[in-house]
Amino acid sequence: MKKVLVLSSLLIGFMTLAQNQTADRVDQPMNSASIDQLVEKLAPEPAVRTRSLRNLAPAPKSVDLVIQFDFDSAKLQAASKPLLNNLAAAMKTDRLMQISFKVEGHTDAKGSESYNQQLSQKRAESVVTYMAEQGIDKSRMESVGKGFSDLLYPDRPQAMENRRVRITTVQ
Repeated sequence: MKKVLVLSSLLIGFMTLAQNQTADRVDQPMNSASIDQLVEKLAPEPAVRTRSLRNLAPAPKSVDLVIQFDFDSAKLQAASKPLLNNLAAAMKTDRLMQISFKVEGHTDAKGSESYNQQLSQKRAESVVTYMAEQGIDKSRMESVGKGFSDLLYPDRPQAMENRRVRITTVQ
């Protein structure tokens, strides 16, 4: 019995370590992705069953996308529509059909905090509106403006990679 408990503890420790290492790694925002790549990035992992009283729930999955907008605007540029079309198609697949998503708008640190907060909210809403036009039910999406409160590269607050849209699964 002790061996089982020790092995279970080790397994939980390794899984937690692996999740933390994955969370600490910064992926580049994607400016193009196939439908299959988006499904793989967003499809939830199955819950891990343990013999303890608590089961390990999988962490929400997310993908950062480079979505281009007109300068100082929430108007989507045509160059970003193919990526959003692939995202819409991915959200319609069997693996993602029953999942809800949080659409977060992010900015770099240029400008005031309140202005960037408002702009990021408008941009997130613009993406949700576009996705709804592609046939995704708006009730599956929540728009959230983050401004520059969650920079992808905090050591480079004005880097263009900080300007992005993050799509996160909602459990």
